[in-house]
Amino acid sequence: MDAAESSPMHIVLFPWLAFGHMTPFLELAERLAARGHRVSFVSTPRNISRLPAVVDVHLVALPLPHVDGLPEGAEATSDLPPGKAELLQKAADGLAGPFGAFLDDGKKPDWVIVDTFHYLAAAAAARRGVPSVMFPIFSSSSSALWGVPRVSTAVDPEVGASLAQRFLLTHQSCKMVAKRCCVEFDPDGVPLLPAIFGKPFAPLGLLPPPLRSTEGDALVSWLDRQPPKSVLYVALGSEAPLSKELVHELAIGLELAGTAFLWALRKPSGVPDDAVLPPGFQDRTKHRGLVAMGMVQQTRVLAHDSVGAFLTHCGWSSVIEGMQYGCPLVMLPFFGDQGPIARLMEGRKVGLPVPRKGEDGSSFDREGVASAVRAVMVEEEGRCAFATNAGKLQQVVGDTASHEQCIDDFLQQLRFYKE
Repeated sequence: MDAAESSPMHIVLFPWLAFGHMTPFLELAERLAARGHRVSFVSTPRNISRLPAVVDVHLVALPLPHVDGLPEGAEATSDLPPGKAELLQKAADGLAGPFGAFLDDGKKPDWVIVDTFHYLAAAAAARRGVPSVMFPIFSSSSSALWGVPRVSTAVDPEVGASLAQRFLLTHQSCKMVAKRCCVEFDPDGVPLLPAIFGKPFAPLGLLPPPLRSTEGDALVSWLDRQPPKSVLYVALGSEAPLSKELVHELAIGLELAGTAFLWALRKPSGVPDDAVLPPGFQDRTKHRGLVAMGMVQQTRVLAHDSVGAFLTHCGWSSVIEGMQYGCPLVMLPFFGDQGPIARLMEGRKVGLPVPRKGEDGSSFDREGVASAVRAVMVEEEGRCAFATNAGKLQQVVGDTASHEQCIDDFLQQLRFYKE
C-alpha cells in the first residue's frame, strides 16, 4: 500500500437539521474517525449540544441565520410547531455561506458527505473543487421505488427549493451516492440502487448504534419490574403529525389491547398538558403503563429484556434499532419513506401495520390499534412467528464484521474517485 492509500483523509459531514438525519451521519462520522481519518461534523450550536458524546470527531457549530417567523431556538425539525418547516429550510439554506467559509479555512477537505436537502452546500463544495457524496438517510426500498425525481431545477427565489428539487440539485452536484443499507437486509431493493442513482454507489451497512447501558435510568427501573417480553414500547419519532384526537385514539387502543406499555409521547402542539391524554387514562392504566413526555433514550429501552414489541412510525433509524434488538413491530407510518419501509417489514413478516381509515388513509382508530397490538404481542401463533423472523433480522443487524467491511469498502471508493 503506497502513502496515498494509507494517509488519513479529511472528511466533512453535513446532515440536515433533523435528528433522524443527524443520528446516522454521526454513526458514520464515528466509524470514519475510528479508522484514523480527520472527521468534521457540521451542524448548528443547539443541535450539537443535544447530540450524544462522540470521540475523535470535530464538531463544527455554524450559527443558524435569523428568519422572520422561525421560533427562537428552533434549529431542528423536532423544535418546530406545525406549518414552520419552510422557515427552517430557508434558515438552513442560509448556512451555505458559512459552510463555504469553513471549507475555505485552511487546507480544503478531501471529501464532503452532504445530506440530500443541502443542495447549496453541495454546490459550494463543487465550486471549490471538493468532491461530495450524497447521503440520503431514507431506506433502500423507498429509493428503489421513487428513484431520482424528475423536476425542474429552476428554484423560485420567493418560495425556495422544494424537497424534490433539493434532492435533484444535490444529486447533480455530487460525485457519489452512499446509503445506509445492505443487501442482506433488503435483497430486492439494494441491487437496484446503482442503476437508479446513475453514479458510483456505496452501501454503508446499517450503521447500528452501539449497545447502550441499561443502568441508572428511571424508565429502565420501571422496565426492570416488568416480566420478560411483556412491554410494548411506543415511539412515533419527533415529527409524527398526531392531533389530540389521534393521540386519544392511540391511548384508548393501548388500553383496549391489555398489554403493558411504555409510551414515549411527544405532546401535540398547542394542547394543554391536562388534555393531551384521555380523561382518566393514566389512572386506569397506571399498574401496567407508563407515559414519558421527556427525552427517551430509545436504544436503552429497546435493549431491555422486558420489551416484547415496538409500535413505531417506521422511520429507517427506528426500524434498524428495533431489529437490532429483535423486537417485532406494530407499524404506524405517516409520511415520506415510512410507508415503503412498513411494507418492506410486513413482507419480512416481522410485524403488522395498524389498519388505516379515511379516504387518504391518514387516520386510524382504537380498535385497529388494539387488534394489531394483540396480533403481534398476545395471539400465540402470530407472536411466535413475528418474534422468530425479527430474530433472523437481528442477526443481520448484529453482523458487525459485514457492516464494518462496508465502511472499509466505502473508504476505498473515496480514494478511487477522489481525483
